Amino acid sequence: MIVDTAIPSFILGYHGCDKGLAEDVFAGKAALESSSNDYDWLGDGIYFWEHNAQRAYDFARAMSKRPHPSGQKIKTPAVVGAVINLRHCLNLLDSRHIKMVKRAHADMAETFSLLDMEMPKNSGGTDLFSRKLDCAVIRMLHDTRKRAKQEPFGSVRAAFFEGDRLYDNSGFASKNHIQVCTRQQEQIIGYFRPMNEKGRPVDFT
Repeated sequence: MIVDTAIPSFILGYHGCDKGLAEDVFAGKAALESSSNDYDWLGDGIYFWEHNAQRAYDFARAMSKRPHPSGQKIKTPAVVGAVINLRHCLNLLDSRHIKMVKRAHADMAETFSLLDMEMPKNSGGTDLFSRKLDCAVIRMLHDTRKRAKQEPFGSVRAAFFEGDRLYDNSGFASKNHIQVCTRQQEQIIGYFRPMNEKGRPVDFT
């Protein structure tokens, strides 16, 4: 018997946001909200950097210095840690799930061709910051499973090779990371404040 998900059910994820929102989350006054932009890399859901708190902070810091298409405003960068239950995960480090995404793209391309419509495109330089095609494909896969009454994926997980090469002819890049998108609030078991080895809140600066 082949197990659908060959990764641990529970992971630690980190979400970069404004300090005001982070403090409200820690106090139980707010929850992180789902993103549903057509350019989101892994479709609709709440986004986390897997086991990478510093990368979450770097993202929030970058967003504080430029307008974000979604209207998100970050005055003071902060990080919210979360214990996440991946549940039934569309893991794009699993060859079986990669094939599902490839099939979803083929189905979408056929549909767009029949309707004489142009397919969405990824754009935004080498790193493709705006991923309208990928987002549409992931949404197509979720919709197809829903219509077929198949078990829905609770999360999507993928590795991204992003940023400048570490050195000449390197296979490593400066912003490589694993990103997780949770599709349901109940997958977040709890929030926490990232702490350092001395038991104090991490100073990411």
